[in-house]
Amino acid sequence: MHADDDDLLEQRLRAGDDSVLATLLERHRERLVRMVQFRLDPRLVGRFDPEDLVQEAYIEAGKRLGAFRGDSKPFLVWIRLITQQTMIDVHRRHVGAAMRNAGREIKPPASGTMSRFFVASVTSPSNAAIRDELRQRVEQALDSMEEIDREVLLLRHFEELTNKEAAAVLGIQENAASNRYVRALGRLKGLLEGLEPS
Repeated sequence: MHADDDDLLEQRLRAGDDSVLATLLERHRERLVRMVQFRLDPRLVGRFDPEDLVQEAYIEAGKRLGAFRGDSKPFLVWIRLITQQTMIDVHRRHVGAAMRNAGREIKPPASGTMSRFFVASVTSPSNAAIRDELRQRVEQALDSMEEIDREVLLLRHFEELTNKEAAAVLGIQENAASNRYVRALGRLKGLLEGLEPS
């Protein structure tokens, strides 16, 4: 994916060229599917295909192009927000949540979920005992972090957002997002160095 190409397509979309929407959506599809897989309520995992939820978000995006043109958010941040809202709607329809704060319905994954993803790439199946101990320690480290630090790890590490995109999603300055990411990742790396099998 070339950022310059995306910027050009985004400019064309803002200027009224609807024909580039499909191209932009396809360029971000994988990242959005990964976001849905990681954040979908466990009660809905077997009932909904993340690809279908992303497709539903795309349909909604087509209806909201006027809002995009009046907004300064980068396209990825905008389409990610629509995808998250689609997940909230699905959650409400199928789990029956009647919460006042919709943001509470799509929570960051639990530390245990995150720790499994971190540890899965560090150890092999033959080291199950070490991996389990490592997972528990990573989970404890994640539990000790502020929610925003866990969220910045999710956005940068798993969703592969740039620092600028993560800052826009979190509503914080770029340097604050960068500092939080570096500190949180440093804490986890320090923990992993002592437990990795040789």
